[in-house]
Amino acid sequence: MPARPAMTEAELEAHLRGICFKTGPPRRIGVEIEWLVHDARNPRCPVEPNRLHSAATALRALPLHSLLTFEPGGQLELSSLPATSLSACIESVAADLALVRPAMLDMGLGMAGHGHNPWHAPNRVLTHPRYNAMEAYFDRWGAAGRSMMCGTASVQVCVDAGYEEPGPLGLGRRWLLAHLLGAVLAAAFANSPTSEGCPTGYRTTRQVVWSQLDPERTLAPPLDPDPRGAWARYVLDAPVMCIRSEDGPWDAPEGLTFREWVRTGGPRPPAMEDLDYHVTTLFPPVRPRGHLELRMIDAQAGDAGWIVPLAVTAALFDDPEAAEHAYRIVKPLADTAGSRPAPRNPLWRHAARGALTDPELHAAAVACFAVAQEALPRLGASPDVLAAVADFTERYVARGRCPADDHLDALYAADTAQPSQPTEVSPDITDPTRFESTPFEPTGFGPPHFAEHPVSELTFRKDSQ
Repeated sequence: MPARPAMTEAELEAHLRGICFKTGPPRRIGVEIEWLVHDARNPRCPVEPNRLHSAATALRALPLHSLLTFEPGGQLELSSLPATSLSACIESVAADLALVRPAMLDMGLGMAGHGHNPWHAPNRVLTHPRYNAMEAYFDRWGAAGRSMMCGTASVQVCVDAGYEEPGPLGLGRRWLLAHLLGAVLAAAFANSPTSEGCPTGYRTTRQVVWSQLDPERTLAPPLDPDPRGAWARYVLDAPVMCIRSEDGPWDAPEGLTFREWVRTGGPRPPAMEDLDYHVTTLFPPVRPRGHLELRMIDAQAGDAGWIVPLAVTAALFDDPEAAEHAYRIVKPLADTAGSRPAPRNPLWRHAARGALTDPELHAAAVACFAVAQEALPRLGASPDVLAAVADFTERYVARGRCPADDHLDALYAADTAQPSQPTEVSPDITDPTRFESTPFEPTGFGPPHFAEHPVSELTFRKDSQ
C-alpha cells in the first residue's frame, strides 16, 4: 500500500509540524455539513441500505461543487471547497443543496438536521475495511463508538490557521480561541437532546458521545505555547486504529501507538502515507488540517440552518475587530475549563448538559453573537444572512435557549397530552438541574423514568469523521 519507504521518527515529526498549521492571512472559509437521511413519509422508519446505495449513485451524478460522501450510518455529507469569502461559500453550498434536496425527495428520502439520531439505534451500512476496523477499535470503549459512527451529524466550520505572528489573527490566539469559543458554539447550537425517542439529560448528546470515546484520539491536545509541537506529540502518541492492507482486515495491534509502530517496525514498517492516514482517524474538537476544523457544532434543522453557525464562526475568527472582542469575551472561560482537555473539562460539560441555561455560557454567547452581528456587514454578508443570524439570536441566544429546547418542549407537550404510568421524577424535562445527579460519563443515557439504552451516534465523514 504505502508507495514510499519507512521514515524515521524525526522525519515524521517534522512532517507533522510542517503540515498541521499553514500560516498566512485568513482568507478562506469552508464548511462540512452532515444530515441524517430518513424516509420522507415516515422519519421513524429506518432506510434500507439498498435505498441509500441507490441514492449515493444518483447524487454523485449531479454537477456539484462540493464533495458528496456518505458516512457509516448513511448520513449524507457535503464538504465545500475552500471559498475566498463567506458569501461565496454560502452561495456554492446553497446551489448544491438546491440540486441534492429535490433529488433526494424524488427518491422518497429526506434530510434531517439533528446532532444525534432521535429515532433509531445505530446501524452501519458501509462495510469498508476502515469502518470494520474502526468499529472493532471503538467497541473496546463501549456502545458510544457505534453511536458516534452511525448516529450523529454536525456542521463543521473550517477557518485558516492565521498569521505566524501574535495578534488577533495569529495562530496562537486562534488556536486558544477555538477551544474556548468552541464550548460557546456547542451550547448555542446544541441540537441533540434525545436518543431513540427519549431525553438523554443533555442538550447536545453528540458532545457526550465524543467524550466517552478513546481519550487519546478524541480529546483536545494540550494547549501548549507551541501548538505544532503539541500536535505532533499528540499524533505520534495516539494509538493506531487501523493498518491498511491490500488483502485481509485492517486491524491494528491493541495499544500500539504510532510512535511505537515507528520504533518497532511491526507488523510492517510505517511510511509517510500511514502517518497521513493515521491523522484522519484522530477526532479532537478542533483538528488542524493546515486550517482549523471546528467540529463541535450539532447539525441544524431547516434548509438553511447551517448558515448561522457558519456565519457566526466566520465573523468571530476572520474579522480582526470581532476576533479581538471574542477573545476577550471567552478568555475568562479558561478558569472554568481548568486544566482538563475539551470536551471532558467542566466548561464543555456545562455546554453539553445545560447549554445556554448555564449563566456563564449564556453571557458569553450573548456578547459573542452581538459582536458577530456587528462584524458580518464588514465581511460582506447578505441581508438574508444578517436576518438569519438576527432571528436565531432573538429566538434562542437572547432567551438562554438553544434548538434542543424546542425538541424538549415538544416532547414534554406530547408526554403531558398523553399521560402514561406515574413516574418518580419531576415532569419538567427541560430543567437542566433535574439531571445533575447523572454522571457525565455514563454507560447509557436517559433520565430515570426512561429505560436506559446506549446512545447511538454515528458521525463519520470521508476521512471517518
